[in-house]
Amino acid sequence: MFDGLHDIDWASMEHAYGSAEEVPVLLTALRSPDAEERHKALDRFYGAVHHQGSVYPPTAASLPFLFDLAVDGATPDRAAVVALLVSIGRESLDRGFEDDGTEIEYYPPMGCAQAVAFLRERGKEFAGLARDPEPDVRLAAISGLGLFLDDADRAAAVLRERLAAEHTIAARLAVVEAAATLALRLPAALHQMTDWLAVLAADPDQGPPTRLAALVERARCAPDEIGEEVVPAAVGLLRETARAIPARRIAAAPSRPTAPTDAVPPQIVAAFEDLDRHTRVYAPTTALLRTFHEALGARVPERTAVLAEQLSSPDPGSRLDAVRMSGELMRTWRGDHTRLLLLLADQLTAADQEVAVEAAAVLESCHPIAGPVREALAAHIDAQRAAHGPDVWAAPTAQLRRSHQDAVRALARLGDTRALPSLLTALDGDVDAWRAIQVAGHLPQAADQLVPRLCDHLRRIDLSQQWTEMSANSILSALATLGDPVALPVMVDTLGAAVRHEQNGVTGSALEALSAFGPAAADARDRIRSLTTATDTHIRPAAVAALWAVGGDPAEVMPLLLGLLDDDITFWISDAADLLGEMGPSASVALPRLRALLTHGYEWVRVHCAAALWEIGGEAEAPAVLDTLLEAMATNPATANHVLACLDRMGPFAARALPLLREQLALPRRGGRFKSIDHDKELQRVGRTLIARLDPPTPGAPAARTP
Repeated sequence: MFDGLHDIDWASMEHAYGSAEEVPVLLTALRSPDAEERHKALDRFYGAVHHQGSVYPPTAASLPFLFDLAVDGATPDRAAVVALLVSIGRESLDRGFEDDGTEIEYYPPMGCAQAVAFLRERGKEFAGLARDPEPDVRLAAISGLGLFLDDADRAAAVLRERLAAEHTIAARLAVVEAAATLALRLPAALHQMTDWLAVLAADPDQGPPTRLAALVERARCAPDEIGEEVVPAAVGLLRETARAIPARRIAAAPSRPTAPTDAVPPQIVAAFEDLDRHTRVYAPTTALLRTFHEALGARVPERTAVLAEQLSSPDPGSRLDAVRMSGELMRTWRGDHTRLLLLLADQLTAADQEVAVEAAAVLESCHPIAGPVREALAAHIDAQRAAHGPDVWAAPTAQLRRSHQDAVRALARLGDTRALPSLLTALDGDVDAWRAIQVAGHLPQAADQLVPRLCDHLRRIDLSQQWTEMSANSILSALATLGDPVALPVMVDTLGAAVRHEQNGVTGSALEALSAFGPAAADARDRIRSLTTATDTHIRPAAVAALWAVGGDPAEVMPLLLGLLDDDITFWISDAADLLGEMGPSASVALPRLRALLTHGYEWVRVHCAAALWEIGGEAEAPAVLDTLLEAMATNPATANHVLACLDRMGPFAARALPLLREQLALPRRGGRFKSIDHDKELQRVGRTLIARLDPPTPGAPAARTP
């Protein structure tokens, strides 16, 4: 066991957190009779040596020793070791190679090719592990048959054997998935495996979960060949599967403290809790159905039909996973999502609170398109307040509290003042107030009630504590959006405190917030001016922008902007270009530098400088501006919102952009910066307006349709 372990120079290799010299200790600990020691070693291996799926040289170098552990019957927790082997191999294939099998070269080098080569040399041994007496070892090893065994006929034979021998749903689904993986990896296995999957899908003796898996995995093998009959068949099998698998209640999540602990911001605490919840899988068919949705891709109506069935399952776990998949669909793909939104609104009143919580969270994340469920959200909030009292925002039960808060936040993001009572409760009671602050800016009509409370929260923040930065930034952002000048004194005081305590992030946020008030913040001009020469990369451009916004002298601001243009920091250049564009023709002195920057190596810089060129130079700059914008948008579609905003201002001079505009609007996936719903909606709105203006329809001709 472990021959040659100490002959390897582990210290010369690195994992996610530095030297890999600890690897021999971790590998040895995996054989320990102490379960806690084994658990810690495995957790550390995943956290450092196989960090978030990464395969480093020491990860690959560990494989012979992990394999020794896996095939030794005396090893405790062998299933966990086999699962680790499979994970390393799967991630090596996914990360280390292009779709055509070409190795991806990294610097520093990774261990993907080495890992795959080793595991395929041991591919036949996965057949033995797949027949192991221990069910958990067999379950962990089955995937390896599809990933690593290069003998197509032998792999197919073992998979057929295992399907006949295995009786648990998890193992049978793993066999079917491995068959599809084998078909996609080895051309020699393609036809026999896809034919077998077709037979399984039609065989009533196999049971609904296996038939559903076979149908889905065959679709995965040939997504372009999915016929009209596939989705109805899947929906029917999904319904039968729901009846075949007993419904189980979802274990309640532990209640969490409502204040930060150990100087950790509450936003960070909540983010990790969300990450933990979102990595849980509650139903045995969830991974299978995710595969089906991936295969269906842009077929939004068909995917909605599948999700509708998932959301009607009697199993709360299946519905919870379906709620999350619904959010992923709406955030990623364009289309009419009204039906799905209404189905999610129905889950707000689910008996299982975890499902209701997730439904509210998804509706909040999809708020730009959540208008159809406005009344359902308001009714749900009113019902909760009636049943649990006006302080339900601070309810002691974690699930009820989260359900109410997320529904309130979703309604607030729709600009609906019926969310206001709960937000005021949060701000007055200081329970999860940060969650109310994040959405306060969406209710400008209630500024008279929100701004005094926000100011009070801002005054009470102790900027001598670094962990308060996120809270201060959030309040400043909300006050800037609400735009009530009554907030200016406390904002100026916050700027001073942030400078004293060297809270550079808060200083930058305060400057940006003051900029939003324009000349109304002129009393802060001297303090702002003192920061225009700051060395911090975020403070300096924010101070220059604020100085101009509050009424700075162009003669004073122009040298500062030209200095930012001449620097190598890309976002300084972009910020300076935006300000010069605001100044318009009066900033003509910057034209030569802006023209030169159209050849900058970063497309975002080119986009901002091109937009500034148009605002300053107008028609004379149009050809170069348009060429730059179109090239940048073709290179990086994330620039689309900025590009279209400038094209919209260019009017008829943007005519050459029509083909690219139509191409963008025809895409089924959401586009724009961050590919978010709000950016995509703005992209579509401006794009349609531009097309209608640049190429108006012929009278009597049918209007062009865009997704």
